[in-house]
Amino acid sequence: MRDLETIGTMAELRAEIDTLDRAIVGQLARRAAMIDRAVALKPREGMQARITPRVEAVVANVREAAGDAGLDPELAETVWRALIEWSIAREEVELGASAPEGNAA
Repeated sequence: MRDLETIGTMAELRAEIDTLDRAIVGQLARRAAMIDRAVALKPREGMQARITPRVEAVVANVREAAGDAGLDPELAETVWRALIEWSIAREEVELGASAPEGNAA
C-alpha cells in the first residue's frame, strides 16, 4: 500500500481503494472458511450456531480494535454485526437453530 500523501490523483486513489477492497474480500473469504470449519467443530463440543456471549465478545473486541486503529467503533460494530448474523445463518443451515445455547466459541 502506498503512503496516502504520495497519492496525487483520484485515479491513483481509486486504484489503491480497489486494491485494498480485494485484500479485504480475501480476508472475508478466509473468515467464511473458518465459519465452515466451525460447523464441523461445534457439534463435537455441544455448541449451537448462536452463542450470544461470544457474539458480544467479538463485537467488543472489534470496537476496541477499531478505536485503536482510528476507525469509528460504531461503523465497525455495524459491519461486524452484519457479518456475524450472516455467519450464524450459514451455520444454522447445517447445525439448526433450536438447540439451547452452549459453550462460548
